[in-house]
Amino acid sequence: MHVPATLVRGGTSKCWLFDEAELPTSVSDIEALLVNAYGAADPVQLDGIGGATPTTSKAAVVRPSGTPGVHVDYLFAQVGIGVGRVEWGSNCGNCATAIALWSVARGLVPVSGDRTRVVMRNTNTDAVLEAEVDTPRGQVSEFGTQTVPGTRAGGVAVGLTFLNPAGGTTGALLPAGDVVEEWEIGGLRARVTMIDAGAPMILLDAEGLSGAESLREMDDLVEPLRRFRHRAAERMGLTSPGAAVNDAVPKVGIVGPPRAYRTQLGDAVSTAEHDVSVRMLSMNAPHPAIGLTSAVGVAVANLLDGSVVRSASSAPGATELRIATAAGVIAVTSGDITTSGPRRVTVRRAARILCAADIVVPESIPA
Repeated sequence: MHVPATLVRGGTSKCWLFDEAELPTSVSDIEALLVNAYGAADPVQLDGIGGATPTTSKAAVVRPSGTPGVHVDYLFAQVGIGVGRVEWGSNCGNCATAIALWSVARGLVPVSGDRTRVVMRNTNTDAVLEAEVDTPRGQVSEFGTQTVPGTRAGGVAVGLTFLNPAGGTTGALLPAGDVVEEWEIGGLRARVTMIDAGAPMILLDAEGLSGAESLREMDDLVEPLRRFRHRAAERMGLTSPGAAVNDAVPKVGIVGPPRAYRTQLGDAVSTAEHDVSVRMLSMNAPHPAIGLTSAVGVAVANLLDGSVVRSASSAPGATELRIATAAGVIAVTSGDITTSGPRRVTVRRAARILCAADIVVPESIPA
């Protein structure tokens, strides 16, 4: 089977984008196709198009939207690594960045001046995002100079705004009720904030941890953090006791006060250059930077009295928050603040179309 697709870098992720018209009609058949195409059952995805990391084992299925005011709908897929399945329960801001550029380049959204507005709906969560793609002189660029923490490569500048992000999955900004709780699981004690903004997540201020751990140190924390994630899934109403484990949501990470460190690329970051330290997991691996949905949740938590983020932050309550990640510092801006949270949360990203291809997909998974 030959399936056309486009590989696009969005921020610090790479996503294969598929036109819905080119795929099977049922989600189960699309899942089977992605599992085969990515070589998902293989932990190194050698015989497939996956990159064998959570940030390079992503896909999205895109179509023109029938919703008034929305240009495109997309179904996001986090494809398994060493597991022959797809997680459908989340959204990805980096892939949304890629989709915005792809939609303009494909003509799904007409170019309008130096910046082209693209409104997208994530059908997994019903989240609506608004992007501004740089289209200088009314042209779609193949290359650009905008950079993001985590890579020194440039791309086409894309401003990405999450619209009304609070409660998108659970219906509540604080689905467990309280802003902060105290937990102990497996000997790890932590104050935790469970929040649904951008995506459901649990953020920990844990004893003995700083939020500035290296990726190597985070490797040793994967299993403890997974236990917190799984308990949070039940507390937030995302799963029921005894149900199959979903490692896509809630997101899980550690927060702490600003702390001088070096990024994975060796760049020095001082305490004055950021407001809070954050280290997240992506599925079951340390995230090399931070997912944009996670960055939104951290920024919104900074606005909440008593949250673990606000307690650790050097800019508590600020509408612009500088988040230190293993890749560097990402700035997130909250706007149109209401009692139920901000109506707009914006980050600056970059995207680049890498290739268009015909993917040769096995009809069945090899034994």
